[in-house]
Amino acid sequence: MRGLCWAGMVGFVLTYPCLCRAGATVLTPNLATIKDGKTWRLINAECNTVIEKGKTVARLKPKGMVPQGSNIGLALVEELTFGEGTIEVDLKGKGKRETSFVGVAFSVVDGKSFEAVYFRPFNFMRDDPSFRAHAVQYIAWPQYTWENLRRAKPGRYESSVHPVPDRSGWFHARIEVTKQTVRVWVDDGKEPCLVVDRLVSHSKGKVGLWVDSKDGAFSELKISN
Repeated sequence: MRGLCWAGMVGFVLTYPCLCRAGATVLTPNLATIKDGKTWRLINAECNTVIEKGKTVARLKPKGMVPQGSNIGLALVEELTFGEGTIEVDLKGKGKRETSFVGVAFSVVDGKSFEAVYFRPFNFMRDDPSFRAHAVQYIAWPQYTWENLRRAKPGRYESSVHPVPDRSGWFHARIEVTKQTVRVWVDDGKEPCLVVDRLVSHSKGKVGLWVDSKDGAFSELKISN
């Protein structure tokens, strides 16, 4: 099973058919157990779960506040090592008026070394196309922050999203990770809205939910090899 290791995991459901190709296994980490300290690990984060319309929703929030810069919160699947594969999740930010940042992290070493794909929902429907072009972002901490990437290679590691989701509503993301590339689809888009080269040498690590500065909501997480 290339890229995934799940020996001894508790709280997962194996489901078929595959999300990305025949023969792959799909794991659905149980968001309801995110605070149990066994199947998940929180890094600089607090999390509450609720049931909305029959689905478990995790609301993840970073601890504390910072006057400027990033304040990352992570919820990692404890017994899972992710190398290559597909991550699918439903996400919800804080709409038009608040600058929320929600996404997924992978190849996570710790709270300061990881790759991530995240969204800025407040930019989804901005009138100014220069803001819409900052709707989805790939980063690889600690070296490749969004600031460094935007300064060195503007427009290369972020993009607008299509189709355009509601800034205040739920949207679905599919992130496909290979050794060389990361591709991102939103909702029922036929083409990826972001395609980038990976910027790290290590290829495996933890995987999970990611927020910066403010809380975000997550549901229907699925991870496939």
